[in-house]
This record gives sequence, structure tokens and C-alpha cells, in this order.
Amino acid sequence: MQHKFVEYIPEEVIEGNIYISVQFATAVHKCCCGCGEEVVTPITPTDWKLIFDGDTISLNPSIGNWSLKCRSHYFIRRNVIQWCSSWSEQQVNTNKLQDKINKDKYFEHSKGEEEPILLIKLWRYLKALITS
Repeated sequence: MQHKFVEYIPEEVIEGNIYISVQFATAVHKCCCGCGEEVVTPITPTDWKLIFDGDTISLNPSIGNWSLKCRSHYFIRRNVIQWCSSWSEQQVNTNKLQDKINKDKYFEHSKGEEEPILLIKLWRYLKALITS
């Protein structure tokens, strides 16, 4: 998989590419199973984490496309797809509940705090890389 840092996600998402908008804290790619569906991964403290090592990207946690017909499940690590086993409906529901609990805890704890300075610094750094 090839990563592309962009300001805006393009209208046509090409299979095999992952488009990352740091400004909008979002990554988009076509599902890796080949079904053609677009997969959106918000990059936030309570959703996915993006790691850029200067050469490759990784997303964590895994991408479970439970709402798609294919129900594919994989990691993107260092630009390589690592397939995972499918989850049962109970596993999916448990994970959704845990996500909700984590979000509730995070937003309850961070009420009134300003936007994280580290994210702003990262955006400025990546923007300078893209435009140079």
C-alpha cells in the first residue's frame, strides 16, 4: 500500500493508496479485500493512531470493516496489509461497547482543554514536508 499525504481526500480513491489528511485528521483507502468500498479512519485520541516513520505509515488499532458486506479485518503496518481473523458478532459488539466507554471517559476527562499542541506541531511539520 502506498501512502499519500494530501490536504483534501481526492474524489477518486485509487485502490492500493491510502490518502492521509493531517489537517482533517483522516485517512481514507479502498478496502483491502478488493470489494471496492471506501474505508474512512478518523485519526483521533479515541479512534485510530497514525505512525509515520519518515518512510512508511501504520494505523493502529486494526481496521475491522464490520459494517461492510466483506467484513474484512486487517492492520496496516509499515505500508503492508496484515490480515486478521474475522470476528463474531459478539466480539464486534463488545468492541463497540468498549469504544463507547473509552470515548466517554476521554471526553469527560478532557472537557475544557485546548486542542493538543502536539497535533498542531505535527501538522505544521508534515505540511512543510509536503510543500517543500
